[in-house]
Amino acid sequence: MIGTTIGANAAQHGQSAAYFTEDRDDHIYNSLVKAIVEHRLLPGGKLPEEALAAAFGVSRTGIRRVLQRLAAVQLVTQLPKRGALVAKPGEEEAINVFQTRKMLECANVPQVIAHCGPEHLRAMAAIVEQEQQAHLERDGAAAIRLSAAFHVQLQAIAGNAVLTELVSQLTLRSSLVIALYGAPWQQGCRCHDHRDLLALLQQRKGAALAQQMAHHFDDILANLRFTQSDDDSPDFARLFAAQEKGAL
Repeated sequence: MIGTTIGANAAQHGQSAAYFTEDRDDHIYNSLVKAIVEHRLLPGGKLPEEALAAAFGVSRTGIRRVLQRLAAVQLVTQLPKRGALVAKPGEEEAINVFQTRKMLECANVPQVIAHCGPEHLRAMAAIVEQEQQAHLERDGAAAIRLSAAFHVQLQAIAGNAVLTELVSQLTLRSSLVIALYGAPWQQGCRCHDHRDLLALLQQRKGAALAQQMAHHFDDILANLRFTQSDDDSPDFARLFAAQEKGAL
């Protein structure tokens, strides 16, 4: 009986430790994704394990696990003897990312229209309103995040979880492209484009919505400038200090 109790307690403790590790890893993963998406960590920037471990108060092993997850979704590149870097898509990859989004998102418009209800329209309108406010307040990080949310939530209306996940991952890679090749003023998509797309969704004009969305992606590509610049490494301790105060 005693042995059984000890074994049960050990198993429970091990499970709790596993959950803590998973939660901690997710927290670090989400923090790094957010910093990359919001252009606070720029393409090509180094991600030194030691500095990140110190910033998050974890071991280098824990940081290494997270960096491997980021590499799996192509937000990070891991190079022998050079360590991890924020992914730096080339011109061809950048073009392919947006062309792929154009094909997927436009092709899914009929399903979006078919499944769209009043609750979806309200949710999309709220995102557009928040995005507009972010632009007015010159909050570039929020504008980028809300721009991605608009596209992901629009596609999610169709109820195809696989496609929604693909679009979600592609929007993350799109952020890298815009950070690297976008004009200095470019913060996500132009919010008036999203207002126009929402108006067509509200009117259930599927063909016009698909056509307008195609133009939307063409405009983004047309405004990319395929030049590169080098940036100094960020201060990771300062970058993540505020959110670490409330971390697990």
